[in-house]
Amino acid sequence: MAEIVSSATVRHLRGSAQKARLVVDLIRGKQVGEAQWVLAQAKKYAAEPVRKLLDSAVANALDKNPSVNPDDLKVLAAFVDEGFRMKRVRPAPMGRAYRVQKRTCHITIQLAATGGEE
Repeated sequence: MAEIVSSATVRHLRGSAQKARLVVDLIRGKQVGEAQWVLAQAKKYAAEPVRKLLDSAVANALDKNPSVNPDDLKVLAAFVDEGFRMKRVRPAPMGRAYRVQKRTCHITIQLAATGGEE
């Protein structure tokens, strides 16, 4: 199994975990360059924050070990956890109120060095 070189996490991202998982599933197991291209082409709300998170994980890998080649990095694990929910109240007919839940999520990406083997 490949060794984890770096990881990055974004917490309390506005948007549901289910929608963020659709984006994260696109890049899991891919090389970093291919994952960046996929995220640039994706027309989803969570694609931009996930792309920034991937760039942060690559920067963390280079910070920790400058001899790592970014082209040899692979997305080893990427997962999304549900965050807290902001509860809000929305007016409804006849003096009632509807409850609105604004969801958040936490996204984590872990990168591993492939060492050039494919």
